[in-house]
Amino acid sequence: MALPERIDVEDFFRPPERAGASISPDGTRIAYLAPWKGRLNVWIEDLDSDGEPRCVTADERRTVQRYLWTDDPRWLLYLQDGDGDENWHVFRVDLDDPEAPAVDLTPFPAATASDLVLPAARPGKAVLQLNARNVAEFDLHELDIATGELTTLAENPGPVLGWLYAGAGRLFAQTLTDGGDIALSRWGDGELHRVATFDGGDYPMSVFPFEATPDGTAVWIGSNRGTDRTRLVRLDLTTGEETEVDSHPRLDLDTRALVFPGFPSPLIRHRRTGELLGARYLGERQVIRALDPEFAAVLENLEALSDGDLAAVSSDEEGRRWVVSFTHDRDSGLTWLYDHKTGERRLLFRPNPHLDPAAMAPMTPVRITARDGLPLPSYLTLPVGIEPSGLPLVLIVHGGPWTRDSWGFDKSAQVMANRGYAVLQVNFRGSTGFGKNHMQAAVGEFAGAMHEDLLDAVDWAVDQGYADPDRVAIFGGSYGGYATLVGVTFTPDRFAAAVDYVGISNLANFMRTVPEMAKPGLINNWYHYVGDPADPAQEAYMLARSPITRVDEIRTPLLVVQGANDVRVVQAESDNLVEALRGRGVEVEYLVFDDEGHLFTNPENLITMFRAADRFLAEHLDGRPGQE
Repeated sequence: MALPERIDVEDFFRPPERAGASISPDGTRIAYLAPWKGRLNVWIEDLDSDGEPRCVTADERRTVQRYLWTDDPRWLLYLQDGDGDENWHVFRVDLDDPEAPAVDLTPFPAATASDLVLPAARPGKAVLQLNARNVAEFDLHELDIATGELTTLAENPGPVLGWLYAGAGRLFAQTLTDGGDIALSRWGDGELHRVATFDGGDYPMSVFPFEATPDGTAVWIGSNRGTDRTRLVRLDLTTGEETEVDSHPRLDLDTRALVFPGFPSPLIRHRRTGELLGARYLGERQVIRALDPEFAAVLENLEALSDGDLAAVSSDEEGRRWVVSFTHDRDSGLTWLYDHKTGERRLLFRPNPHLDPAAMAPMTPVRITARDGLPLPSYLTLPVGIEPSGLPLVLIVHGGPWTRDSWGFDKSAQVMANRGYAVLQVNFRGSTGFGKNHMQAAVGEFAGAMHEDLLDAVDWAVDQGYADPDRVAIFGGSYGGYATLVGVTFTPDRFAAAVDYVGISNLANFMRTVPEMAKPGLINNWYHYVGDPADPAQEAYMLARSPITRVDEIRTPLLVVQGANDVRVVQAESDNLVEALRGRGVEVEYLVFDDEGHLFTNPENLITMFRAADRFLAEHLDGRPGQE
């Protein structure tokens, strides 16, 4: 048996030919992302004619990541930040005038727009949250799309985690109580009037989903009140009473979109009426439960289009024509057009047709048990074409940590598998989507049981015969970068190489340097799980679990990668670590990208980063040598 043909890093990380498609409200056109001058921009194409697609945005600096059709066929909206600084602005594109430049509808320096929605009951309007008045507080605004006029609906009276526009002037907010619980309150007469309260410890990232019903009398939320699992409930906005809408006997609602908006919402809704059609749950694979009999018939036909998991879903206003994409471990992003009236099924595109699915490595769900008996749902990716025995292993640690790994096409895992490495991804304690108990088992366990979970997973891979214990690398970003640094400082003999991407080296400094607008949101996650750096005793505890205080232990070869514009994990987190190592005469590779933030976007930077990681791991794991 032999390795498959080597695939260049560029082939994995260059822009897709097409991606992110959605159908127009009238069902005659699709919008999608495709390259223009090296960056993904929005393109429009007619579905029923042979006209040439046309590019309608013109961003040469940074990929467009999110766009929205409006109810007016003339206007399209998209969001963009500045070189990864996460100061998102809302731009308007005139589809009737291809030569007109995009208009910045939120032209406020150092401010960011978030939670942009288009209420069905307010044609021509958008509702968004904006911190232009006070960078630490988000106010709720209504935007007239055609004129650009912004109207303030509610000024933030304090620690509002998020606003909800329920229609007919009904406004609600999630706020924090003094004890850290989350209060759902109605806004009126310039004050908040409490409707319901949730245990903040059960919702480290706030209550999600959080969407108003079409009649504005209730909100659909993900609730774990009285249960370990997150189910879908209807919460009455007058009484605060919860009524179960749907639940799965084993799985949580899929809440990944709370942290990563690129993932689909757990709620599938009718485009015109806003009624609930279906709900997504996620275990080893996705399960969608139809909540509407007509959608049940549509869903059956949509899921028959691919053996992957249904991802992005959009339909016209009548619910007749659908454009959908699929998550798949070897051929992700396949995008189809389906017409429920005629039965037409048409494959619109594969994002990466240059990648042969047969050469990609399958991602297999595996169940690992931690030393204290906690189940650790994980994913194992083994290289194609070679005996899966005694392989070098790359342990890839997800960020958050309040998110999770899931089945699908992971470019970093595929690169490593193509080089002959086994890849293991572990949903350690603290990961979300596996019940409250799994998540809350991480309280107080940074650099403790959370790290032991990773070590137990490596031991499992060795005991199963997949991995060579002397050739194990750890690779992670954000919290995963912190976990990587914990690995080389707390257990320096366990790893042969380590790659830290925007990782936290000092827990106390990290929490102090988080943007002011994000600090209220730390109460139920970082403060609850790790500590308060303003308390000397808790700060001492935090420093004891910070890699920066154990730099003298590092003897593992280390590659550090940082974005200069990162506002979540500031560059000082990496600078201080690298400076301390070099001060000891320890060699460490350090890459800083001046036009990136926390999540790298520009393809040339991703290619540079993974070429460096490829070469670095080959040198220290004795894998397939880097050739780029």
